[in-house]
Amino acid sequence: MRVVATRRNMRSILRWTQRLLFALGATLLTYSGYVVVDAQLFQNREDRHLDRMLVERQGANAGESPTAAPLLPAVPEPAWPRGLIGRIEIPRLGLEVIVMEGVDHATLRRAAGHIPGTALPGQAGNVGISGHRDTFFRPLRNIRNNDLINIITPLGDYRYRVVSSDVVDPRNVAVLASSASEILTLVTCYPFYFVGPAPDRFIVRAERVL
Repeated sequence: MRVVATRRNMRSILRWTQRLLFALGATLLTYSGYVVVDAQLFQNREDRHLDRMLVERQGANAGESPTAAPLLPAVPEPAWPRGLIGRIEIPRLGLEVIVMEGVDHATLRRAAGHIPGTALPGQAGNVGISGHRDTFFRPLRNIRNNDLINIITPLGDYRYRVVSSDVVDPRNVAVLASSASEILTLVTCYPFYFVGPAPDRFIVRAERVL
């Protein structure tokens, strides 16, 4: 009798364990789907926002007289907190992603993030942009020297050429050090296919092409 009771209890435990694991799996799949859809909707919305601003910029420039002073400042104004920076494009990799101010979890879940304290596109210094290796910045695994990177902003378009890529320790903050020239540093975790928190950082360095 005890053996029968024990087997019955084991079957009951197994059934409840299966149900729990099924419910957990369904919850994770639902959340993953939500994250993907939410990020895509956010990208589409900010793309439209940026396109409207670019149309306004073109209209303002078209209305300028040839002798008038440039309407747009030579150096962009600082980005507002959590504001739209622009869109980064790497044509050879097919990478296009909106860049927002900040690198908090919510921002990087939906976009690439401009690293606070680094220069803005068009300014002298080091423009730092971070993105997740398993979403927006996954194509960086195929980056090559001399690849062109475009950053489209409401204040101007800026082109950079890749000069190097490297893997560094995450504590190596020297990669974001300022510069007298205009450079761009892309940061993501490495290895790209690592399961769990990746131990290193993949760094792409590019120089402004005038």
